[in-house]
Amino acid sequence: MNQNSECGDKAAAAFPPQHQNRQPGFEYVMRPLPVSECGRKGRKLEGKSALITGGDSGIGRAVAYDFVKEGASVAVVYFDEEVDARETAERIGQLGGECLLLRGDLKDPSFAGYCVGKTVECFGKLDILVNNHAVQFVQRSILDISHEQLEFTFRNNVFSFFYLIQSALPYMKEGGSIINTSSVTAFEGNRDLIDYSATKGAIAALTRSLSLSLAEKGIRVNAVAPGPIWTPLIPASYSAGEVATFGKKTSHVPMDRAGQPCEVSPCYVFLASDDASYMSGQTLHPNGGTIVG
Repeated sequence: MNQNSECGDKAAAAFPPQHQNRQPGFEYVMRPLPVSECGRKGRKLEGKSALITGGDSGIGRAVAYDFVKEGASVAVVYFDEEVDARETAERIGQLGGECLLLRGDLKDPSFAGYCVGKTVECFGKLDILVNNHAVQFVQRSILDISHEQLEFTFRNNVFSFFYLIQSALPYMKEGGSIINTSSVTAFEGNRDLIDYSATKGAIAALTRSLSLSLAEKGIRVNAVAPGPIWTPLIPASYSAGEVATFGKKTSHVPMDRAGQPCEVSPCYVFLASDDASYMSGQTLHPNGGTIVG
């Protein structure tokens, strides 16, 4: 029995009728006693297998490093960023981890299936799926968003998540974890990233709905919605002048700075691990202090 199931079984124990005539109450007289320890020890992801998209750089790379440090083997999917991907794999090797590199276009459902199949073939199983890849194209008006850009952005940022999930689920067992990368833009909006923000809103809704669908299978589905994070997507999206002020107060970030990928990746470790055994359908917000509804 895995630790996740053990904690769940204890938590599901019946509570016999009881009452205490004092606030805030005494724990030692409760029956059954609350579960304060679930027997978790050592590295949080020991023996786990993870598939991380967009893992060659940015947030995905930081997640891959943290997963390996916690004992997981990782498959890293990337588009064509060969130098970044090789550097990621080299560092994972230095950390003593296993890394499978998978290059291709996740807008193609057959490639999504291929990635899942190769991960299972290489590591024998798939415990964690991290859907993290995305593109964004700055447009000052919705009238400037072409039909081609709209379709491309949704196929890359949303359709591919569906393809990967559909391919992965037949291999995922109870205790599995799916983590989707959303964005602060899903909750606050962004006047210059209307289609991108819409895809991130779709991911938030996907996360909530899929968590309900998979609850009975014991597979948790959560999301992370980063704020402005310093990744290759930023200089690829904005002008040099805009990059120079990225994450400053003009972006309404209370901490007045952009975040680093390593400040986001611990959220994924938490959600992937048994520490988050009672969390599903939720979104974590590493965003520099921005309050979201």
